[in-house]
Amino acid sequence: MEKKLSEMDFDEEGTVKEIDENLKKQVAGMGIRVGKNIRMATKQPIKGPVVVEVDKSLTSLGLGIAEKIIVEVG
Repeated sequence: MEKKLSEMDFDEEGTVKEIDENLKKQVAGMGIRVGKNIRMATKQPIKGPVVVEVDKSLTSLGLGIAEKIIVEVG
């Protein structure tokens, strides 16, 4: 099942399937690329940032960025 990174639940894991073209370079520096496994580490309420784990590193992303990344979960 595909969902936006911003819609993932706490501790949910998935594989990055699609990244908005305008964001690819920006998030690649954070280790977020198509095909990478990703886990939702922390989710702040009310439009706060999300913290994801990629390759055992934690990265914080704004909600606007997280909405433009599609993840295959389950």
